[in-house]
Amino acid sequence: MAHGETAYSIPANDFEAVIFDLDGVVTDTASVHAAAWKRAFDDFLYSYAAGKEIAFQPFDRGDDYRIYVDGKPRLDGVRSFLESRGITLPEGDPEDPPEAETIHGLGNKKNADFLKQVREKGAEVYESTVDFIHSVKRHGLKTAIISSSKSCAMILDAVKLSNLFDVRVDGVDSEIMGIQGKPAPDIFIEAARQLKVKPERAVVIEDAISGVQAGRAGNFGLVIGIARTGDRASLLAVGADVAVEDLSEICITGDFETPEPLPSALDAFERISRQAEGKRMAVFLDYDGTLTPIVENPDQAVMHEDMRAVVIELSRHCPIGIISGRDLRDVMDKVKIDSIVYAGSHGFDIAGPSGLGSENQIGMEFSPVLDRAEKELSQELVSIQGVLVERKKFAIAIHYRRANTGMVETIERVVDEVTARHSDLRKAYGKKIFELQPDIDWHKGKALLSLLSTLKLDEEGVLPFYIGDDVTDEDAFREISGWGIGIVVRDKTYETAADYSLKHPDEVREFLLKLITFCRRSA
Repeated sequence: MAHGETAYSIPANDFEAVIFDLDGVVTDTASVHAAAWKRAFDDFLYSYAAGKEIAFQPFDRGDDYRIYVDGKPRLDGVRSFLESRGITLPEGDPEDPPEAETIHGLGNKKNADFLKQVREKGAEVYESTVDFIHSVKRHGLKTAIISSSKSCAMILDAVKLSNLFDVRVDGVDSEIMGIQGKPAPDIFIEAARQLKVKPERAVVIEDAISGVQAGRAGNFGLVIGIARTGDRASLLAVGADVAVEDLSEICITGDFETPEPLPSALDAFERISRQAEGKRMAVFLDYDGTLTPIVENPDQAVMHEDMRAVVIELSRHCPIGIISGRDLRDVMDKVKIDSIVYAGSHGFDIAGPSGLGSENQIGMEFSPVLDRAEKELSQELVSIQGVLVERKKFAIAIHYRRANTGMVETIERVVDEVTARHSDLRKAYGKKIFELQPDIDWHKGKALLSLLSTLKLDEEGVLPFYIGDDVTDEDAFREISGWGIGIVVRDKTYETAADYSLKHPDEVREFLLKLITFCRRSA
């Protein structure tokens, strides 16, 4: 990101996290929202004016949107605008059809229009914001995304930015948790709570007046307003510490070296081989998306025979382990190699050659609550076509890759409602997936360290590799950063703790073949 015309610098040491609004800050969905609001309100206002025999006064997508609607939960926006016109409507019911002249009916009309536009035209991303987020993460700060929209998950999936944020709090969470809408600071405070940082140690970045007011009311350490239309004065007047037209005007300062673009593990194999010279290698891999391509139905993710042959051959030269979110028996049945170690359920369940095996007893304590949550999810999601509720031994995965994108909001609401009823569980994210997991401090990174210890590979002279493709693999990359080699499998650039990259499973196979050649040469 260029900072030749930087208007403000943020010292990284003064803060621990940055919280971004979605609409108008990360994505240009604000204009789509405004257009959908205008169509919904104008249809209603025209009919209302005719019935009252008064002049039709259309919704202004400039001032009306900015003052009464922008940044607020959908129903609050309906109420706020109608109140400004002296119009009172019944609340109605959440299931009201779009043509119903109720608060819920108008909200549903606007939402159906918005989702249709996003599905047909997609969403634009502010690249300067994405660059800024990468800079934030390179400086070691945590990130969160907030939105009053219930379509946040769908939009982030569509633009492939979900992996940039450590925490997400959206309109679905707000409804389930009873979070007040902006200008109340509740949604930002909840994001800070989940990030485990105090508000005074966090930065809020907003484009809406109500959002800036919320950041100020929450006593956040720094509130930045983005005035994309040039009206900085309004944002400063309601509490922004600084207002800019674009995040390219802001930079993060601190002691760090801008890393080189993540090199390909294939192109940099000579460098990797020099690092491995004289050391004992241990290779750990994710399964889905790493050893086999991502598919719509997880049961169809079968490893090709040529990949299996490569893994078997490499296991003759060094220890191999697979760490997967799948159940232990599931991943073992799919890989079908006896000479390697398996860690299923993100490492809760371990098995391997020579009788190696262990089961996380803490995880076993969660079986009853997982049973209840699975039953509730299955009952409440059964009517939504394309949703798959997959019960694992230590988790429940809700796959929505095959569901209509317009149903993601409903799916997430159900997941949040079930999570709220079971405080022992937490919601996690993956590629087109929600997952309920035991709410304990356990992840693939800790599973990797546990395996290294169990296999007596956590000692000097051992070089561990970890290869994975998902957000859940970042914990493993972080655990071995600086002493092992992390390789991310991705088709699009994003911030990662890995050292190298590969594009797809075919390149993973090519890399493993290079390791085999290296091992034979070094023997």
